[in-house]
Amino acid sequence: MEDEISGTYDALCQSVVDMDEPGTVKLVSEALANGFDGYDLIEKGLSVGMKKAGILFEEEVYFVPELLLCADAMYAGLEVIKPHLRGNPDAAKAKVVIGVIEGDTHDIGKNLVKIMLEVSGCEIYDLGRDIPPAVFVDKALEYNVDIIAISTLMTTTMPRMAQVINILKERNIREQFKVIVGGGPISKSFADSIGADGYSANANNAISLVQNLLTEKQV
Repeated sequence: MEDEISGTYDALCQSVVDMDEPGTVKLVSEALANGFDGYDLIEKGLSVGMKKAGILFEEEVYFVPELLLCADAMYAGLEVIKPHLRGNPDAAKAKVVIGVIEGDTHDIGKNLVKIMLEVSGCEIYDLGRDIPPAVFVDKALEYNVDIIAISTLMTTTMPRMAQVINILKERNIREQFKVIVGGGPISKSFADSIGADGYSANANNAISLVQNLLTEKQV
Protein backbone atom coordinates (compact mmCIF):
# COMPACT_ATOMS: atom_id res chain seq x y z
CA MET A 1 0.00 0.00 0.00
CA GLU A 2 2.83 2.35 0.91
CA ASP A 3 4.54 1.66 -2.42
CA GLU A 4 1.29 2.39 -4.23
CA ILE A 5 0.91 5.74 -2.48
CA SER A 6 4.53 6.66 -3.19
CA GLY A 7 4.09 5.57 -6.80
CA THR A 8 1.14 7.91 -7.24
CA TYR A 9 3.17 10.90 -6.04
CA ASP A 10 6.11 9.87 -8.24
CA ALA A 11 3.89 9.52 -11.30
CA LEU A 12 2.31 12.90 -10.66
CA CYS A 13 5.73 14.49 -10.26
CA GLN A 14 6.93 12.90 -13.51
CA SER A 15 3.86 14.03 -15.44
CA VAL A 16 4.71 17.62 -14.56
CA VAL A 17 8.35 17.12 -15.57
CA ASP A 18 7.15 15.53 -18.83
CA MET A 19 4.96 18.60 -19.55
CA ASP A 20 1.98 16.23 -19.75
CA GLU A 21 -1.04 18.39 -18.91
CA PRO A 22 -3.74 15.80 -19.77
CA GLY A 23 -1.79 13.12 -17.91
CA THR A 24 -1.47 15.32 -14.84
CA VAL A 25 -5.20 16.02 -14.80
CA LYS A 26 -5.94 12.30 -15.16
CA LEU A 27 -3.57 11.30 -12.37
CA VAL A 28 -4.94 13.95 -10.00
CA SER A 29 -8.53 12.99 -10.74
CA GLU A 30 -7.84 9.31 -10.13
CA ALA A 31 -5.90 10.03 -6.93
CA LEU A 32 -8.70 12.19 -5.51
CA ALA A 33 -11.24 9.48 -6.39
CA ASN A 34 -9.07 7.01 -4.48
CA GLY A 35 -9.09 9.15 -1.35
CA PHE A 36 -5.79 10.99 -1.63
CA ASP A 37 -5.55 14.28 0.25
CA GLY A 38 -5.41 17.31 -2.02
CA TYR A 39 -2.75 19.06 0.04
CA ASP A 40 -0.51 15.98 -0.17
CA LEU A 41 -0.96 15.78 -3.93
CA ILE A 42 0.25 19.36 -4.19
CA GLU A 43 3.16 19.07 -1.77
CA LYS A 44 4.42 15.57 -2.65
CA GLY A 45 3.52 15.48 -6.35
CA LEU A 46 2.95 18.75 -8.19
CA SER A 47 5.42 20.85 -6.21
CA VAL A 48 8.16 18.23 -6.41
CA GLY A 49 7.63 18.02 -10.17
CA MET A 50 8.04 21.77 -10.57
CA LYS A 51 11.17 21.75 -8.43
CA LYS A 52 12.68 19.08 -10.68
CA ALA A 53 11.69 21.07 -13.75
CA GLY A 54 13.40 24.09 -12.20
CA ILE A 55 16.59 22.09 -11.71
CA LEU A 56 16.50 20.97 -15.34
CA PHE A 57 16.10 24.63 -16.31
CA GLU A 58 19.11 25.63 -14.21
CA GLU A 59 21.13 22.83 -15.81
CA GLU A 60 20.06 24.12 -19.26
CA VAL A 61 18.37 20.83 -20.08
CA TYR A 62 15.06 22.70 -20.19
CA PHE A 63 14.58 26.23 -21.43
CA VAL A 64 11.79 28.78 -20.93
CA PRO A 65 9.25 27.08 -23.27
CA GLU A 66 9.67 23.73 -21.50
CA LEU A 67 9.46 25.32 -18.06
CA LEU A 68 6.24 27.09 -19.00
CA LEU A 69 4.72 23.83 -20.24
CA CYS A 70 5.65 22.16 -16.95
CA ALA A 71 3.95 25.01 -15.12
CA ASP A 72 0.85 24.60 -17.29
CA ALA A 73 0.69 20.93 -16.29
CA MET A 74 1.06 21.81 -12.62
CA TYR A 75 -1.61 24.51 -12.74
CA ALA A 76 -3.99 22.17 -14.58
CA GLY A 77 -3.60 19.71 -11.73
CA LEU A 78 -4.13 22.45 -9.16
CA GLU A 79 -7.41 23.47 -10.77
CA VAL A 80 -8.70 19.93 -10.31
CA ILE A 81 -7.55 19.82 -6.70
CA LYS A 82 -8.78 23.25 -5.57
CA PRO A 83 -12.48 22.32 -5.12
CA HIS A 84 -11.39 19.44 -2.88
CA LEU A 85 -9.33 21.57 -0.51
CA ARG A 86 -11.03 22.62 2.68
CA GLY A 87 -9.95 25.19 5.21
CA ASN A 88 -10.88 25.43 8.87
CA PRO A 89 -14.27 27.20 9.00
CA ASP A 90 -13.69 28.23 12.62
CA ALA A 91 -10.31 29.84 11.98
CA ALA A 92 -9.92 33.60 11.88
CA LYS A 93 -9.39 34.91 8.36
CA ALA A 94 -6.25 36.87 7.63
CA LYS A 95 -5.80 39.58 5.03
CA VAL A 96 -2.52 39.01 3.21
CA VAL A 97 -0.59 40.97 0.61
CA ILE A 98 1.77 38.66 -1.29
CA GLY A 99 4.36 39.08 -4.00
CA VAL A 100 7.80 38.25 -5.36
CA ILE A 101 10.46 40.77 -4.40
CA GLU A 102 12.04 43.16 -6.90
CA GLY A 103 14.61 41.56 -9.19
CA ASP A 104 12.95 38.14 -9.29
CA THR A 105 10.31 36.97 -11.76
CA HIS A 106 9.92 33.39 -10.45
CA ASP A 107 6.36 33.22 -9.16
CA ILE A 108 5.41 29.54 -9.13
CA GLY A 109 6.16 29.14 -5.42
CA LYS A 110 4.32 32.35 -4.62
CA ASN A 111 1.33 31.16 -6.61
CA LEU A 112 1.23 27.88 -4.69
CA VAL A 113 1.22 29.72 -1.37
CA LYS A 114 -1.47 32.06 -2.66
CA ILE A 115 -3.71 29.14 -3.62
CA MET A 116 -3.23 27.41 -0.28
CA LEU A 117 -4.02 30.58 1.67
CA GLU A 118 -7.07 31.36 -0.48
CA VAL A 119 -8.43 27.88 0.12
CA SER A 120 -7.91 28.30 3.86
CA GLY A 121 -10.14 31.38 3.71
CA CYS A 122 -7.59 34.19 3.66
CA GLU A 123 -8.26 37.38 1.74
CA ILE A 124 -5.33 37.65 -0.68
CA TYR A 125 -3.97 40.67 -2.52
CA ASP A 126 -1.50 39.35 -5.10
CA LEU A 127 0.99 42.01 -6.22
CA GLY A 128 2.67 39.69 -8.73
CA ARG A 129 6.41 39.51 -9.28
CA ASP A 130 9.39 41.88 -9.39
CA ILE A 131 7.80 44.13 -6.75
CA PRO A 132 9.85 46.97 -5.17
CA PRO A 133 10.06 46.89 -1.34
CA ALA A 134 8.17 50.17 -0.92
CA VAL A 135 5.24 48.82 -2.93
CA PHE A 136 4.75 45.98 -0.44
CA VAL A 137 4.42 48.58 2.32
CA ASP A 138 2.21 50.95 0.31
CA LYS A 139 -0.19 48.16 -0.66
CA ALA A 140 -0.27 46.71 2.85
CA LEU A 141 -1.44 50.10 4.06
CA GLU A 142 -3.87 50.55 1.19
CA TYR A 143 -5.54 47.18 1.73
CA ASN A 144 -5.22 47.29 5.53
CA VAL A 145 -3.80 43.76 5.65
CA ASP A 146 -2.59 41.71 8.59
CA ILE A 147 0.35 40.03 6.91
CA ILE A 148 2.95 40.86 4.25
CA ALA A 149 4.24 37.72 2.47
CA ILE A 150 7.42 38.08 0.41
CA SER A 151 8.90 35.42 -1.87
CA THR A 152 12.10 34.95 -3.84
CA LEU A 153 14.03 32.15 -5.51
CA MET A 154 17.21 34.18 -6.00
CA THR A 155 19.92 34.80 -3.42
CA THR A 156 20.75 38.13 -5.07
CA THR A 157 17.32 39.55 -4.21
CA MET A 158 17.17 38.36 -0.59
CA PRO A 159 18.53 41.67 0.85
CA ARG A 160 15.50 43.47 -0.60
CA MET A 161 13.28 41.48 1.74
CA ALA A 162 15.04 43.21 4.62
CA GLN A 163 14.33 46.55 2.95
CA VAL A 164 10.58 45.94 3.34
CA ILE A 165 11.03 45.59 7.09
CA ASN A 166 13.34 48.60 7.24
CA ILE A 167 10.74 50.75 5.44
CA LEU A 168 8.10 49.65 7.94
CA LYS A 169 10.42 50.72 10.77
CA GLU A 170 11.24 54.04 9.10
CA ARG A 171 7.53 54.81 8.81
CA ASN A 172 6.93 53.73 12.42
CA ILE A 173 4.40 51.09 11.37
CA ARG A 174 6.44 47.91 11.93
CA GLU A 175 4.09 46.66 14.65
CA GLN A 176 1.10 47.07 12.36
CA PHE A 177 2.02 44.12 10.12
CA LYS A 178 3.40 40.62 10.43
CA VAL A 179 6.02 39.89 7.76
CA ILE A 180 6.71 36.39 6.45
CA VAL A 181 9.28 35.28 3.89
CA GLY A 182 9.79 32.16 1.81
CA GLY A 183 11.37 30.66 -1.29
CA GLY A 184 14.12 28.26 -2.31
CA PRO A 185 17.14 29.98 -0.74
CA ILE A 186 15.31 31.24 2.36
CA SER A 187 15.92 29.68 5.77
CA LYS A 188 14.63 30.30 9.27
CA SER A 189 17.99 31.76 10.26
CA PHE A 190 17.79 34.26 7.39
CA ALA A 191 14.22 35.19 8.35
CA ASP A 192 15.35 35.74 11.94
CA SER A 193 18.36 37.79 10.83
CA ILE A 194 16.26 40.35 8.97
CA GLY A 195 13.61 40.55 11.69
CA ALA A 196 10.82 38.74 9.83
CA ASP A 197 7.98 37.33 11.92
CA GLY A 198 7.92 33.97 10.22
CA TYR A 199 9.24 31.63 7.55
CA SER A 200 7.63 28.72 5.74
CA ALA A 201 9.54 25.96 3.98
CA ASN A 202 6.58 25.06 1.77
CA ALA A 203 3.12 26.18 0.72
CA ASN A 204 1.35 23.73 3.02
CA ASN A 205 3.05 25.06 6.16
CA ALA A 206 2.18 28.62 5.19
CA ILE A 207 -1.42 28.07 6.30
CA SER A 208 -0.55 27.26 9.91
CA LEU A 209 2.12 29.98 9.96
CA VAL A 210 -0.34 32.66 8.87
CA GLN A 211 -2.98 31.42 11.31
CA ASN A 212 -0.55 31.45 14.22
CA LEU A 213 0.68 34.94 13.39
CA LEU A 214 -2.86 36.24 13.04
CA THR A 215 -3.68 34.86 16.48
CA GLU A 216 -0.60 36.59 17.93
CA LYS A 217 -1.57 39.85 16.23
CA GLN A 218 -5.06 39.77 17.72
CA VAL A 219 -3.89 39.14 21.29
